[in-house]
Amino acid sequence: MPLIQISQTPGLTTEQKAAVIAAVTKAYAEASGKNESSVWVTLTEVPRENWGVGGVPLG
Repeated sequence: MPLIQISQTPGLTTEQKAAVIAAVTKAYAEASGKNESSVWVTLTEVPRENWGVGGVPLG
């Protein structure tokens, strides 16, 4: 059971999240030869103030 975890800042709509999950699942299944039904995807929304890039907070 492959598990793909995506962390991102909040902002996608429910429809966009569904599209991301579908696209990532399809891409992984095609690249790995796995069945799409065995691919798990999680989206975790992390507030901008909890992110940092190059030592600088995004928030």
